[in-house]
Amino acid sequence: MSELLNFHFDVDGNDFTSAGQASIQIKKNLRRLGLDPETIRRVSIAMYEGEINMVIHAHGGEADVNIYENYIEIILKDNGPGIKNIEQAMQEGFSTAPDQIRSLGFGAGMGLPNMKRYTDYMKIESEVGKGTTVTMRVDI
Repeated sequence: MSELLNFHFDVDGNDFTSAGQASIQIKKNLRRLGLDPETIRRVSIAMYEGEINMVIHAHGGEADVNIYENYIEIILKDNGPGIKNIEQAMQEGFSTAPDQIRSLGFGAGMGLPNMKRYTDYMKIESEVGKGTTVTMRVDI
């Protein structure tokens, strides 16, 4: 099945104050499409957590949100350092965020676990030194 709509966002990794702008925009777009509030909430949370991770760890990246008839697909791609141990990174509380990021209230080690919690499907592909792609799906 081909996508009905695609929304593309560039996530600026050099501007921490703009982190979350793509998730705010996708939330507005999904509301305009008339999707139910729970689906919008789940997509917004997963998207926000992914954006923050790209800003903290990868100096930005790209996000694509594809709307299909029965689900919403979120693809987050960066060219950052990659994830050395995905299983460890999926553990609640595990974080490699630097102290200055933690002092801002981020980097508590809940990003990836929350992304998985609020989606129906999540796949992480990562290569150290090359980057990470996270694909998530929220069923409608």
